[in-house]
Amino acid sequence: MSNVSQLKRLGLFDSRVPRYTSYPPATQFKPGVNANMVSGWLDSIPEGAAISLYLHVPFCRRLCWFCACRTQGTKTLDPVIAYVDTVLAELELLRRHLPRGLRLSRLHWGGGTPTLLPPDQMRRVADAIFDVVPMAEGAEFSVEIDPSEIDAPRMAALAASGMNRASIGVQDFDPKIQEAIGRLQGFDLTAQAVDLIRSHGIASLNADILYGLPHQDRTRISETVQKLLALSPDRVALYGYAHVPWMSKRQVMIPEEALPGNEDRLSLFSTARDLFVADGYAEIGIDHFARPGDGLAVAQKAGQLRRNFQGYTDDRAEVLLGLGASSISRFPQGYAQNAPATGAYTAAVREGRLPHSRGHAFTPEDHWRGRMIEALMCDFRIDAEEMVRGYGLTPTQLQQVFDPVIGQFGNMVEVGPCGLRITPEGRPLARMVANMLDSYMAAPTSHSSAV
Repeated sequence: MSNVSQLKRLGLFDSRVPRYTSYPPATQFKPGVNANMVSGWLDSIPEGAAISLYLHVPFCRRLCWFCACRTQGTKTLDPVIAYVDTVLAELELLRRHLPRGLRLSRLHWGGGTPTLLPPDQMRRVADAIFDVVPMAEGAEFSVEIDPSEIDAPRMAALAASGMNRASIGVQDFDPKIQEAIGRLQGFDLTAQAVDLIRSHGIASLNADILYGLPHQDRTRISETVQKLLALSPDRVALYGYAHVPWMSKRQVMIPEEALPGNEDRLSLFSTARDLFVADGYAEIGIDHFARPGDGLAVAQKAGQLRRNFQGYTDDRAEVLLGLGASSISRFPQGYAQNAPATGAYTAAVREGRLPHSRGHAFTPEDHWRGRMIEALMCDFRIDAEEMVRGYGLTPTQLQQVFDPVIGQFGNMVEVGPCGLRITPEGRPLARMVANMLDSYMAAPTSHSSAV
C-alpha cells in the first residue's frame, strides 16, 4: 500500500481538526474568564519576568477574500487613529496590574494591516509600549508588512522604533490565483518591499504562502516558491488555505469549483516542501521552514521549539499579553481573549475595564495534555520522562493515553519506554494524532482540513 493510500485509509483527506496553536483551541473559549479573573493573573506575574506582547490592528485598506482573520475595511485613517487611542488606554489599564521590572522578549504587530498606521502613530504606539514594558537585550520586534501598504517614511519609523524582523504575506504570485482570492500583489511589488525592508537595516525576514488556493497546481506553486526563494527569507510559513465561508463570509467570493481536492492539497504541500528543503531550509514542525542559523532551526535542534497563536516560536516567555480587539493573552493559569468586535472592545476600555470577554482557565489535565499536543506539533514525539517528572503521570497512565493512538494509527506511530513518536511517513497525520489527545470535542465545521 502506498503512503498516500494509507493516509487516505486513516482519514487524512476527510478530517477537519484544529491547528493546535493553543490547547484547548480558541473554539473552546467560553465567557467567564473576565476582567476580575485576568487582573489576578496579571498581578501574579513575577517581578522582573520576561513576557511577550502581541498587538492586533484589525483594519485593512482592502479585504482579501481568502482571509479568515478578524479584520474590517476602512477608507480613511480616522477609525485607525481612534483605535490607537483605545489601544493606548488599554495599555494604561494593564500597567496598573503589571509588576515592576518586566522586559519584553518578543513584540509582534499583526492584523489586519499594522503598516496602515501613519509614521507618527507607529512611533506613538511603540513608545507607549516600551514605556510600560521595555525590550530585553536580544529581544525580537516583528511587524506584519503589506507590500502594497508600506513606504519609506513608515519603514523608517518602524526601524527607528526598534523593529528587527519583518513578515510579509505572499500567498501566491500567480496573477490568476491572486485575482481569484482578491489579493493583487505582483512579484515586483513584493520585491520592492523586501528591498525597502533590508535597506533600513532589517536583516530578518519571514514570509507566508498558502497551498490549496483556487486554480493552484504543482506548476504554479513551484513558480511561486522559486520566486520567493529569490527573495531569500529566513523563515517561511507554508499554510493550508482554510475554506470556511460559514465562518468568514468574504470567502463566498472564492470559486469553490476551482479549489484543489484534499489529495491534491497534499501534493501541493509536498511540492513546495521539497523545493524549500532542496534550497537548504530546515523543516520546522508541520508547516514552517527556516534557514539553519535562524532561531527556529536552533530551537528545534535544542528541543526548545514552542507553538503559539503566531505559529512556531523560539520564545520561552510564560506570559503573552494580547493588546487590541480580539487578541488573546496566555498566562500560566489560562487564556483570556479581548472582545472580538471593535465596538465592544472600545466600550469596555472607555469604561475603564480590561476588555476580556472570554477564555479558558486551565485544569491540571489541560497542562499535561497541552504539553503533549505541543510536543507532537513541534517535535513529532512525546517524551515519557518529561511527562512523568514534569506532570506526575505514571507509566500506566501514559500507556492508557497512547494505546488508542496506536490502535488508530498503527505503524504510523511508535511507542516505547521513551514515549510516543510519529514516524516520518506519518507526519501528515500530526494534527489528527494530536486530536486524539484532545479531551474537548468540537464540531468538525469549526476547523480546517487536516491537510
